[in-house]
Amino acid sequence: MKSSDHEESLDPLDWAPTRALAHRIIDDAVTHLSTLRERPVWQQMPEAVRASFKAPLPLGPTPLDQVYEEMRRNLLPYAMGNVHPRFWGWYMGASNFTGALGDFLAAIDGSNLGGGDTAAAATDRQVVAWLRDMMDFPATASGTLTSGGSMANMVGLMVARNTMAGVDVRAEGITALPQALCFYTSDQAHTAHQKALEVLGLGSKSLRLIPSDKAFRMDVAALTAAIAEDRAAGRKPACVIATAGTTNTGSIDDLPAIGALCQREGLWFHIDGCIGALVRIAPVNRTLVAGLERADSLALDPHKWMHTPFEAGCALVRDAKKHRNAFALHGEYLEEKPRGLAAGEFLADYSFELSRGFKALKIWMSLKEQGVEKFGRLIDQNIAQGAYLTRRIEVEPKLELMAPTAINIVCFRYRPAGADEAAIKALNTELMLRIQESGLALPTDTTVRGRYSLRVAFNHHRTVQADIDLFLAEVLRLGALLENSPKTP
Repeated sequence: MKSSDHEESLDPLDWAPTRALAHRIIDDAVTHLSTLRERPVWQQMPEAVRASFKAPLPLGPTPLDQVYEEMRRNLLPYAMGNVHPRFWGWYMGASNFTGALGDFLAAIDGSNLGGGDTAAAATDRQVVAWLRDMMDFPATASGTLTSGGSMANMVGLMVARNTMAGVDVRAEGITALPQALCFYTSDQAHTAHQKALEVLGLGSKSLRLIPSDKAFRMDVAALTAAIAEDRAAGRKPACVIATAGTTNTGSIDDLPAIGALCQREGLWFHIDGCIGALVRIAPVNRTLVAGLERADSLALDPHKWMHTPFEAGCALVRDAKKHRNAFALHGEYLEEKPRGLAAGEFLADYSFELSRGFKALKIWMSLKEQGVEKFGRLIDQNIAQGAYLTRRIEVEPKLELMAPTAINIVCFRYRPAGADEAAIKALNTELMLRIQESGLALPTDTTVRGRYSLRVAFNHHRTVQADIDLFLAEVLRLGALLENSPKTP
């Protein structure tokens, strides 16, 4: 018997059935997306489906068509629902079909984007350059694609730490810091910044939370005072983290004022733009993020307002040399060569990851197909939808707006007459859960200045005004039902 008789591969012995199934999967995918409105936004998994995910490890093969049928039966009906036009929870992005094809084709290409003289690496560099240009960063700026906003912010903050340390942190470590470093951000900022500083060895105490004003923006006067106080105490102010679109309310810090302050004080200016940075491409509202281009580093998320299938974040750094100096490291097995596959700069020189998926392709294909101008118009459309819901809330006696609507996030609640905060929270929580469980829409909740609030984020290219009207009618109907119920919800 020949040795080749024992050799195996993951490829099918006959490609014809696989080809037929692949065509069917694409057809089913198109049907799935084109009939979204006929299905609930979200639904609870039955116990039998939940139990299927506890099946033991498969030791032997299962025909691919059976594997697909199980996935179609047990997974697709019970997804998060963020592709549905009435999913307005948290801040998700709605994906798009071309991007999904890009993910598939990236997997077919199979490239590892840590480095290499490949078309995939060239595509990655091109997409970063496009995002840089969209944000009006200089052509000399660098960037890297990441898994999302948390990692994009960590990249920027690591460059900030190393630049402002006053010592070679990579060689000496943070114990060699001559002064404790101080980072500043709003009390409305995302918790990802605290986590990043903890991972970077600076600890949560290095992060100063600056009070926000009535519009939920960082108080620049309070920021100035905090910087002066830390300097007087012998600590080193290092970086201000401004937010372009807070998670709770969508508020945008005064970026020009904070940028000017950082320049005067000699601080690193980082902007968390994971929610709002892409407003920069919106023709009507782009001035809301004026000052974005002054940042030393910027985090943004194509998987939010560009609707790239998860996952896709991006970190941009104004000074490419400082960016590379924070990450570049080559073992003997990764030596750059003047030609061949290892020719050219490694993408891993700008991030934590050496093994990296080809996430640039789905962004590249979507931008090529639609053009950046359409994405900008869709952002304006979502902001207009936020303004529309706000106007409707303001004229409804039973509804209470909980924060100014800065962009596309609306915080509000149903307010029964004479109810205290505990009763209001109980009623609105029950209202939210009933709407989620009905599958009609998916709002979420938050706490604004210590008061419970429902929260809707219009971050969807499929949402239309009629969806908002349908949702609001159900809020009012359920609110009245719960208010008049003899039982406490």
